[in-house]
Amino acid sequence: MDENKKSLEGTNQEKKSSLGTAQKVGIGGFIALIFAVIFFSGLLSDMGNWASAFDYSTLTGNFGTMTSETATFRGNGGNGAMDGFLFSITLMPAVILALGIINILDKLGALRAAQQLLTPLMRPLMGVPGVGAFICVTGLQSSDAGAMIIKEARETGMLTEKERFILAMWLFSASGIMVNYFGSGAALFDALTVPIIVPLLVIIAGKFIGANIVRIVLNIKCKGRDISGE
Repeated sequence: MDENKKSLEGTNQEKKSSLGTAQKVGIGGFIALIFAVIFFSGLLSDMGNWASAFDYSTLTGNFGTMTSETATFRGNGGNGAMDGFLFSITLMPAVILALGIINILDKLGALRAAQQLLTPLMRPLMGVPGVGAFICVTGLQSSDAGAMIIKEARETGMLTEKERFILAMWLFSASGIMVNYFGSGAALFDALTVPIIVPLLVIIAGKFIGANIVRIVLNIKCKGRDISGE
């Protein structure tokens, strides 16, 4: 009995030791985090040289046009379930690319590096751990990629259910704002009476306000407990 007890204790200590070692972040993790922020932020999208190859939107690319300069394989004037189905196909390349890149970055330790480095900033700002900063930066360009990171972080225990809701709210409001604002919103830039950056800052501030409203509601509802009852 004593030998079995000692054996079990030794096994538990080994497990704790291995878990502790797995949580350590080396220099490679921080390098991967820096690369991830630059890759998903859109900073390199307009470089016009080899550096653009390290940008998410550049690698996602665009579909070719058919019969007109604005029509893709979806055509013009579609509606209903059929048009919705074709639209879902247009999302697949971006989602698949984001999922592959995020899995590589996770293996390199980028998510753990964000967790360790940015938690002191994100806790008072939104009530989420440091990986939330990585999600927010990614979500500025692609809400799909941001959602993938939320899923990965939740499954690996980096986020609680409550924190997932808060970050989902941040992504949901004005999703993919950098792409949509400078893409679709560019048509209204001539009508603005303020600098272009001002509406963008207001929108981003609104995302943080919305996330914190959800944070307050969940804190009141759950009274310190996680939504899942953990």
